[in-house]
Amino acid sequence: MIPCAFDLHRPTSLDEALALLASGGDGAKVLAGGQSLIPLMKLRLAAPTSLVDLARVPGLTGISQVATNGGSNAVISIGAMTAYDQIEESALLARTCPLLPQTAAAVADVQVRHRGTLGGSLAHADPTADMAAAALALDAEVRVVGPRGERWLRVEDLITGFYTTDLAPDEILTEIRVRPLPGWASAYVKAARKQAGFAIAGVAAAVLQGPDGTCEDIRIGLTGVTDRPIRARNVEDGLRGERLSDAAIEAAAATVTEGLWIADDFRASSAYREHLARVYTARAIRAARTFVA
Repeated sequence: MIPCAFDLHRPTSLDEALALLASGGDGAKVLAGGQSLIPLMKLRLAAPTSLVDLARVPGLTGISQVATNGGSNAVISIGAMTAYDQIEESALLARTCPLLPQTAAAVADVQVRHRGTLGGSLAHADPTADMAAAALALDAEVRVVGPRGERWLRVEDLITGFYTTDLAPDEILTEIRVRPLPGWASAYVKAARKQAGFAIAGVAAAVLQGPDGTCEDIRIGLTGVTDRPIRARNVEDGLRGERLSDAAIEAAAATVTEGLWIADDFRASSAYREHLARVYTARAIRAARTFVA
């Protein structure tokens, strides 16, 4: 199908983009990579009257290490318009935060990874989003800029529900920050239909093991299962301080959907999705552990 008519704006500064977004009112939408919004527009499931394209706004792409707290700590800064393939191929991320390249490699196909952006994915809040699971497991933060200034949000607080975020209509997500995890191991695995690659159940796991095989810390991001990507804290709590034996992993993974509403749609029934969540949680943790205790 053909989208409804709309005005396309291509600002060359963040201030101009914010002004255009504000002047467009409820009908204005930000265009990042367009891999989610454009298909929705073609199906007329979305009909913005104004698109604010961020492609020409400087400072919104790139991956770098920056100092914080007076130089005492370093974090990885990723511009919101940084494409998945840039994340997948980043040597800096491979050294300091490999879960992001691991997850980016699992997103859709080459064409989507070339155009889709990390910031666009997080702002879109698709409940099946791969990168959101990794961002949650890394306890990532985002910088949001609007007419009232800037603010920082944890990704866990940014995504509030089904395609819903804490972003105000006149705000733009500009940057994502994650902390390096030296000594941690990580993995991302998912079950997905081959046609589009959307996760039916996707799990990002980051694990820190002690010299005796004890799980000193663990973070699990779960996507595709409920109305939003979430942290599987019950699984984390069940394994922290324990040896990561197969039995311990299976027992903890069995709790991953406790207390959750499970999606039931054309991709998978709630019962099958719940089963996959348990199976893939165990697979991700086993893939991430550095050795069997």
